[in-house]
Amino acid sequence: MLDQRFDPAEAETRLYKAWEDSGCFKPSGDTSAQAYSIVIPPPNVTGVLHMGHALNNTLQDVLVRFERMRGKNVLWQPGTDHAGIATQMVVERQMAAEGKNESRASLGREAFVDRVWAWKEESGGAIVGQLKRLGASCDWSREAFTMGDRNDPDNNMMRAVTKVFVELYNKGLIYRDKRLVNWDPHFQTAISDLEVDQREVAGHYWHLRYPLAGGVTYEHPVKDEDGNVTGTETRDYIVVATSRPETMLGDTGVAVHPDDERYAGLVGNFVTLPIVGRRVPIIADAYADPTKGSGAVKITPAHDFNDFEVGKRAGHTPLNILNATAHIVDGADADAAGIPADYQGLERFDARKKVVAAFEAAELLQEIENLKIEQPFGDRSNVVIEPWMTDQWYVEAKTMAQPAIAAVKDGKTCFVPETWEKTYYNWMENIQPWCISRQLWWGHRIPAWFAEDGTIYVAQSEDEAQAQAGKGVQLKQDEDVLDTWFSSALWPFSTMGWPDKTPDLETFYPTATLVTAFDIIFFWVARMMMMGLEFTGQVPFKDIYIHALVLDEKGQKMSKSKGNAMDPLELVDEYGADALRFTMGRMAGQGRNIRLSKLAVEGNRNFATKLWNAARFAEMNECGAPGEIDFAKVTSPVNRWILGELAACEAEATKAIEDYRFNDAAGALYKFVWNVLCDWYLELIKPLLMGMDDAAKQETRDVCGYVLDETLKLLHPFMPFVTEELWDRRAAGRVEEQGFLMGQTWPKYAITRDADADTEIQWVLDLISEIRSLRNDLGVPAGSKIPLSLVNAGPVIEDMAVRHEDILKRLARLEDIIVSDTVPVGAVSTVVGETVVALNIADQIDVAEARKRLDKEIAQLDKDIMSTEKKLGNEAFVAKAPPEIVEENRERIVDWTDRREKLKAARKSLEGL
Repeated sequence: MLDQRFDPAEAETRLYKAWEDSGCFKPSGDTSAQAYSIVIPPPNVTGVLHMGHALNNTLQDVLVRFERMRGKNVLWQPGTDHAGIATQMVVERQMAAEGKNESRASLGREAFVDRVWAWKEESGGAIVGQLKRLGASCDWSREAFTMGDRNDPDNNMMRAVTKVFVELYNKGLIYRDKRLVNWDPHFQTAISDLEVDQREVAGHYWHLRYPLAGGVTYEHPVKDEDGNVTGTETRDYIVVATSRPETMLGDTGVAVHPDDERYAGLVGNFVTLPIVGRRVPIIADAYADPTKGSGAVKITPAHDFNDFEVGKRAGHTPLNILNATAHIVDGADADAAGIPADYQGLERFDARKKVVAAFEAAELLQEIENLKIEQPFGDRSNVVIEPWMTDQWYVEAKTMAQPAIAAVKDGKTCFVPETWEKTYYNWMENIQPWCISRQLWWGHRIPAWFAEDGTIYVAQSEDEAQAQAGKGVQLKQDEDVLDTWFSSALWPFSTMGWPDKTPDLETFYPTATLVTAFDIIFFWVARMMMMGLEFTGQVPFKDIYIHALVLDEKGQKMSKSKGNAMDPLELVDEYGADALRFTMGRMAGQGRNIRLSKLAVEGNRNFATKLWNAARFAEMNECGAPGEIDFAKVTSPVNRWILGELAACEAEATKAIEDYRFNDAAGALYKFVWNVLCDWYLELIKPLLMGMDDAAKQETRDVCGYVLDETLKLLHPFMPFVTEELWDRRAAGRVEEQGFLMGQTWPKYAITRDADADTEIQWVLDLISEIRSLRNDLGVPAGSKIPLSLVNAGPVIEDMAVRHEDILKRLARLEDIIVSDTVPVGAVSTVVGETVVALNIADQIDVAEARKRLDKEIAQLDKDIMSTEKKLGNEAFVAKAPPEIVEENRERIVDWTDRREKLKAARKSLEGL
């Protein structure tokens, strides 16, 4: 006997363990079956499950459960990323908290790396357990780690990374260069753009006067308050504005636009930099924007990415004025820039104050403009990031990008939605060298060794490097490690055993689908494409499904600082994993962000309860698990109708999942279960189940049980736990005999819809719905039973009314059903199909009050429709509002218009009463 309710807390852990213990998550190994594989985007080993993970892994799990049931040989490859900077930070903080006065430096590299490995084995990977809570059916026996297994002497992940680095170096596609990077002064390492958090902060623009060298002057236009030129003034200086005044110590020039007439005569002249006394040229470059500020821009190639390019075009030598901890340099670098001794060694913000004070004292500070500025922060260190010039290793990404661009253009890999192709092309066609070195200890150490004379030897091992250098040459390995994204770029094939030619690589590569977020198209997707094509000759995946963001219910990004972040595990604890998963599925429309609320998750918990109660109804009415049904032998119209509806639902859900329209698949299932099966079918069959016709009763029991079991199969990819529990509990011993629900065959029905049965049942449903709607609109008391007249109904309608009299009376709250020639006095009429139906309600309502209420509601709808149409007619609103908000407003107009027409019809029906 089924319990009164489903208990997710008890069932989920038990069912997941049973699946895993039985090997349900492993590939079938059937080499005759089509292979289907997905590699999980490896979460950081330090990570905890957030809403983005919950969405991403729910959608992957829907796909792999669906394809398993379709008989494919499915591999969902799991694993975690070593997350260089994040993991190193966690361990360093742990050491500091222990109070033993230990640090990374005091331990030394080898001991510190051992300490990180120990942390990883003991505490890392908590997110794996959290993914299991969600129901993720990965083959955990194959769990990979981007650093591999340190205890495996044949560590293929390490071998893969080393092989790729060495081969790319030998092809000239990896090289060492001095360029600008995002530098984190706290961790003293280069970081990727993804690890830079651009924040809007209160800041300043300091407008500085740079004196013109050699006594040069020029006439500068003077404007009034309205911006009109009223004359000129003679100036012996040019004004530049900066949010980082300290960087002027490293300026190599001032740029003006080639077409800016104000400064045309100054190009080729010089300014004398205050404080350092260095002469730097005024150059013409289109980077300078005549409409912003003074139109003149200071150029600091060593400390600004745009300035670096301007300086390169002008042939300037960059001057580095900051060290690794963001203090003003000393020694040779300071001498090259002419930095006075009292500035050397100053922390950058102290240097800023000193520079500003010096300009003010020299009467060269024109003004200080207070405004909001975008400032880059390290997402983990929370310190301001500096563009800094340093020696790093780079991948020649432009060359490697070409085959990856062609693969998408040729259709070998497809983006879903297709609109993301533009983003991919835009980045790939403008790709910059990829900085792959990091000044950390945790990660894949770069396989490069330096001789004392600076010669670099890149090799698979130290012995190989020594052989290249020759005996007696002292070598020292590069201290840096590779960017985490470097090893992640190999993930689709390194997890399959590459560089070895393994059966897994042959069977499961290329993978079928990558499910990921748009923000790592650049950092991960593009790089996997480049590496996959370079080292396997094949694309790493055939489809790339880009899902949207999970926002709060108001459409705001979730953030702990805002207090609007939602913890998926808390939602699982409160409502169950199925409720959260189905919510994600129903809301995962292509290109539309998800606006998540607890109310939505609660609503889908109620859906699970609805399904559970349907199973209890079936159990109480002896609707068991009959196995297959012969549609040709089913006679009752209602049973033939529900089988047709089931087949239509299967077809719609199948096509939608195949097309990655998860919301459409979940929506079709929701509609079928809630509206068709529970709200209608189970009500419509009650007279048959309680009737005296034993054959009809047994047929109905069989069909009801069959439809319920088939529904469990269709729902399983989205709601694995409640469906598996019902599969087991509805038929004792079924799991032992037939296996778990997740191992059943995905339905495919050879059912041709019965047009006559569909027409008959639809007439019943439409009639009940119309009567209910009319009663509600006119304010008929819910408990009142009223007479129904079928006006001039023919024999077919009359026969249907007789056959379904009991259900019509009960569900529409009717006192009697008669056939008449005219609409009775005191009745309101409407049309259902081609049938005029009349409800005698004059004695049940206050007609005048009903008219008044309907007029008021119609007027309000008129107002709402007009207001929303006006909003949508505003081009600025449509352009700025999120697409989902625009669509929501359009849907409101459709709904309101339908509602208004219904109310107008109801209002018209009251005329003459």
